[in-house]
Amino acid sequence: MVDLFENLLLIIVTVAAALLFMGGLNVLWPPQSRRLHNDIIGWQLSVLGTTYAVILGFMLYTVWTNFGDASLNVDREAGALANFHALVQGLPEPQRGELTRLAVSYAQEAIQSDWPRMDVGQVPEATVAINRQMWATLMTTKPQSSAEATAQDHAISQLGALTEHRRTRLLQNAAKLPGVLWCVLLAGAALTIGSCCTFGAESARLHGVQVFALSLLISLCLAAIADINQPFHGAVHVSDLAFVRAQQAMEPR
Repeated sequence: MVDLFENLLLIIVTVAAALLFMGGLNVLWPPQSRRLHNDIIGWQLSVLGTTYAVILGFMLYTVWTNFGDASLNVDREAGALANFHALVQGLPEPQRGELTRLAVSYAQEAIQSDWPRMDVGQVPEATVAINRQMWATLMTTKPQSSAEATAQDHAISQLGALTEHRRTRLLQNAAKLPGVLWCVLLAGAALTIGSCCTFGAESARLHGVQVFALSLLISLCLAAIADINQPFHGAVHVSDLAFVRAQQAMEPR
């Protein structure tokens, strides 16, 4: 899990390491000696920078798309729960009362149990048991009229959607970028910043500003990728607002 402190630490360490590397390189290999090779260094930096920019942009786009999909899936899960709660009001007792209670409990457990567990990288289990009870209760309902039969049919459809979206949420909670992609990101950052440090600039101060800016930008991008890589925990995560609203919608009027 990546929190705000870890983000700041990542940025500070990356920028400091880049500046220290540049300072050490200037001592071991003076800038005036490197100016003879600026054509080659500049070409290498251009190729590395362009390639890494494409990789970085693609990774950001991928994790942000996954984050958006997770947020949309949560909205749909909460919407299916609210629809289910409304539909079971057309069922006979005692199933109507039991299913109403289970729907309210599902929203409550999602907020109070599922999200805290996902925030620490654990598998949420509270809503799984409630979902099973909802299925068991709904399937024992015996409609006495066509209206009740229609309500049961639509309730089954919404409960199926709820179950599907919950399973998707569990998969999204466990998904993350493979380690090989993190190796590509980190190796690319080191090569790009290192190439920038080897450039033989006439002004050491201006060169330091350039290295600082590049390392800061790269570290910010890496921190953003780490934050939204796993959408349900970290400094930036999908909130439980959809279930809060569903819970409000299910309150007695």
